[in-house]
Amino acid sequence: MQIYNTMSRKKEELVPLVPGEIKMYVCGPTVYNFFHIGNARPFVVFDTFRRYLEYQGYKVTFVQNFTDIDDKLIRKANEEGCTVQEVADRYIKEYYTDADALSVERATVNPRATEHVKEIIDLVQTLIDKGHAYPAPNGDVYFAVRTFPGYGKLSGQAIDDLESGARIDPTEIKHDPLDFALWKGAKPGEPSWPTPWGNGRPGWHIECSAMSMSILGPTFDIQAGGQDLIFPHHENEIAQSEAATGKPFARYWMHNGYINIDNQKMSKSLGNFKLVREIAKEYDLEAVRLFLLSAQYRNPVNFAPELVEQAQNALVRLRTAKERLDGAPVGEANDEDAAFIKQVDGYRDAFCAAMDDDLNTADALGALFELTRAINTFVTDPHSEAALAHAKKIFGDLCAVLGLLQHKADDAFPAEAMALLDARTAARAAKDWAKADEIREQLKAMGFAVEDSKEGAKLKKL
Repeated sequence: MQIYNTMSRKKEELVPLVPGEIKMYVCGPTVYNFFHIGNARPFVVFDTFRRYLEYQGYKVTFVQNFTDIDDKLIRKANEEGCTVQEVADRYIKEYYTDADALSVERATVNPRATEHVKEIIDLVQTLIDKGHAYPAPNGDVYFAVRTFPGYGKLSGQAIDDLESGARIDPTEIKHDPLDFALWKGAKPGEPSWPTPWGNGRPGWHIECSAMSMSILGPTFDIQAGGQDLIFPHHENEIAQSEAATGKPFARYWMHNGYINIDNQKMSKSLGNFKLVREIAKEYDLEAVRLFLLSAQYRNPVNFAPELVEQAQNALVRLRTAKERLDGAPVGEANDEDAAFIKQVDGYRDAFCAAMDDDLNTADALGALFELTRAINTFVTDPHSEAALAHAKKIFGDLCAVLGLLQHKADDAFPAEAMALLDARTAARAAKDWAKADEIREQLKAMGFAVEDSKEGAKLKKL
C-alpha cells in the first residue's frame, strides 16, 4: 500500500515497524461542544483507513484522544457554572452519539489528557533537564524551539521565515517569540496540578506527545489528523517528542483536506458553521459518511445540499442491491455463475487497488458501484447458492470497509431521537397521553415526525 507522507511530500510504501501490525494515533476532539462536519472528515477518513488495514489482515492499535483540559472547556464550564470535567463528560458522550451514527468504530484506546497528567509532567521535566525547555517566572514552561535543529521539517518552513512572521511582545516572558508553551501556570478558578516548577495545567501540544508515546511507544507507525494540524500542532509534537527521546516520532504523517460549505470556507463568522448534530436533522448520517468518502481524502471537499442528496441516492442504491441480493431466487448452477464470480473478484481487486493508492476512496466507491450494477443484473434470474453467497460476502466486505450499510434503517436516526421514541412508546403503554404528546413535540422540534402503525412507532425526517 502506498500512502502520501506529509513529511517526505511523496507517496511511500507503508512498511510497519512490526510486520503485520500498525500503531496509529489520530488527533481527536476538544470536548467542549458537539463536533462539526470539518471534524467529522478525519474521524471518517481514518476510521475507513483503519477498517481497510484490518480487512487486509493487519492488527491495528488505533488511538484517538479526547482533549479534556483547555481554554475552551474552562470558558464553557464558567459560562454554565459547572466543572470542566462535567463539560468533558457530557461532550464525550455526545461525541459517541454522533460518531456512532457516522459508523465510526470505537478506538482501541480513547485517552483523556487529564488521565495522563503524570506522563505529561514527566515529559516536561525531561525536556527541562535536557535543556530544551525552561520555566518562566509566572509558572509557565516553554519549549526552546532553537534547541531543536529539525524544527519546521514537517510543514516545510524555515525557522528564519517563521521568526520574521512572529510577533514580538515587549512584555513577553518567552526567551524567543517562536517558543511555545508546554505547561501553563495556575490561574484562579482553573483546574491545576502540582509540579516541581509550580501548579498549573498542560499545554495543548504536549498532551498528544505524552498520550501517544505512553500508549504506542516513542516511535510508532502513523500520526494523522486534519491539514490544519500540520503547523503548529504536529510540528510542535515532533520537536518536543524527538527532543525528549532522541528517537523518530511518527514514521508516516497523514493529513486530510479541508471542507468548504457551498464553496466557502467554513467559519462561525460567515454563519455557515455546520454541526453534525444539526446535519443529522436533515440527512441520514450514513449518507453523509458516503459523501465524505466521495473525494480522495487529501483533496478539499465541498459540502452542499445537492451533493449530499446525491450521496443519499447512492446509499439507497447500495441498500436496494443488498435487499435484492438477500432475496435473490436460488437455482441450479449454470455457466453464468463462474463468469459472475470472476467479475465480482475483479471489482474487489479494483476496489483494493484504489485503496492501496493512498486511500483513494473515490475510485474505490466507483468499483463498489460497478459491483452494485453487476449484482442488480445478475439477481434477475435464479442462480446457484454458491455464486450468490460469494457476491454477498464480497459486497458486504467492501461496504463494511467503507463503513456503509452498517445500520438498520431506524439506526440512521440520532441515538437521542431514538431514546425519545422509546420513551414515548413507554408513555403510551402507560396511557400517559400528555407525556406522549410532549415527547412528540420534542421530536418535532428536533426535525422528526412520528408515524404510528401496527408494527410500532417509527421516525421520519420532516
